[in-house]
Amino acid sequence: AMKNIPPIHKRRSIRLKGYDFVKEGLSSITIRPKNSALLFGNIENDKMILNVSGKIVEQCWIEIPSHFPNVVLHSFVIMPNHIHGILEIVGMDDDVVVEVIDSDVKVNVGAKNFSHLQKTYQQKPLMPRSPSRTIGSVVRGFKIGVTKWMRENTCVKNIWQRNYYEHIIRNEKSYNAISEYIMNNPRNWKNHLSQ
Repeated sequence: AMKNIPPIHKRRSIRLKGYDFVKEGLSSITIRPKNSALLFGNIENDKMILNVSGKIVEQCWIEIPSHFPNVVLHSFVIMPNHIHGILEIVGMDDDVVVEVIDSDVKVNVGAKNFSHLQKTYQQKPLMPRSPSRTIGSVVRGFKIGVTKWMRENTCVKNIWQRNYYEHIIRNEKSYNAISEYIMNNPRNWKNHLSQ
């Protein structure tokens, strides 16, 4: 008899298969709270008004390059129930990665160490191709930073949907269209709600 496979193993990945996520490139990212909960603020007069949680989300997003120096932020918007942003992975020497110094303990930068409170950095040689060079690590780190704050300061404990949506940007036309979409997202919120 066949054993029942837990549902978690049946979920399909929404990541693009066969793409080397470590190599340089631009990606459009969408991250949603669990059940698309309206956690980060409200749209008023076609403008996003961030609540306290939304301001922490924005702070954690802006600080991504401090924790992942090979990432450049492009257009982004925090919406009531999602984040849209363009991230760029840029070249970095394979034998150098930034480490976070926390109370005399050196730990490699990575998803589990992302926190909007960690501020001190130093360069150390490390194995090439650190996991912190991938979009997946950046998204996990961002989610963990926000989750930590939300669990300590709100009654929301399960913040994020599993995974995230990623679209590889392959040319300037696509980049411009996605950037425009991101910047117009608050203005188009009513259309989004009616779908």
